[in-house]
Amino acid sequence: MFSGIIDKLGHVADATFEDGALTCRVVTGYEDLELGESVAVNGVCLTVADIFLGGEVEFFASSETLARTNLAQVAADGKVNLERSVSLNTRLSGHMVQGHVDGMAKLAAVEPGNGSYKLAVDLPAAVARYCVEKGSIALDGISLTINSLEDRPDGSARIGLMIIPHTWEHTNLHTAKVGDMINVEVDVMAKYVERLCQPYQKP
Repeated sequence: MFSGIIDKLGHVADATFEDGALTCRVVTGYEDLELGESVAVNGVCLTVADIFLGGEVEFFASSETLARTNLAQVAADGKVNLERSVSLNTRLSGHMVQGHVDGMAKLAAVEPGNGSYKLAVDLPAAVARYCVEKGSIALDGISLTINSLEDRPDGSARIGLMIIPHTWEHTNLHTAKVGDMINVEVDVMAKYVERLCQPYQKP
């Protein structure tokens, strides 16, 4: 379990694609990671598979993970958002994030102003239905608040978000370009509510 508060901005030292899977080495900045520990990489829960000197660790992402996330775009010298799992004494400054990506969205616009950055993100229908104005959403593992929500006839939606300078500088958002695909995890409570209500829905 994670909170969507990014701990580190990791540097990708190497990314190798083989047989449809990814093995990547990331300079994490952590000095006490353990083998088997879960770390959210761009919001994707991955397992520490190997540890090297200087806080460099190896992660493995299967073909299933690559098909559902933007980790297929990871390349050497790139930047990834990192968060270690929460502990029982951790302040939950963001919201409950599982590290299970629900889909991908497209960055539609970036508008700087007054030190902050206004983002527009286009969500596919599969995830848009779980979103509400002022609700929480995780984008590349970052816990954010939906400031505006524009529904479209096909079920998709465009959301607006305001990114403060700290978040902009300490995550990989400042490296993102319009058209980039972003990992999306919606609020898990919305999915549970939908599932529980299904038996009571009329045809």
